[in-house]
Amino acid sequence: MSTATMSPPASSSSSVASVVVITEKAVGEMNRVLTEKKLPESTVLRIGVAGGGCSGFSYSLGFDDKCDEMNDVVTLQHGLRVAVDRKSAMFLEGTVIDFYDGIERRGFTFDNPNAKKSCGCGSSFSV
Repeated sequence: MSTATMSPPASSSSSVASVVVITEKAVGEMNRVLTEKKLPESTVLRIGVAGGGCSGFSYSLGFDDKCDEMNDVVTLQHGLRVAVDRKSAMFLEGTVIDFYDGIERRGFTFDNPNAKKSCGCGSSFSV
């Protein structure tokens, strides 16, 4: 996983600081998928944590047609609206999401400073 320092998000749509930071490269890939699936402009990227996975918790990353500013931390990063539910926020605080596109693998990476242990594939963790 990348440990490089990432710049903060371009702007925020709320007064709440970003729970996660999404790199410009990751947003580019997410925008490609949004366009390919012809999803509406109101679509938000929803990031969360679910129980399960080989290390206890697994990351969830998907698109949603709605968000609730009372229950979600909503930010704007590189032009993409991002929603993190408040329960997941405590496990994701400070996480950097990047996109890796190499010969051996391709996908999103999560650099989570709260993870005490993570699995080899990087999709689950424990705190």
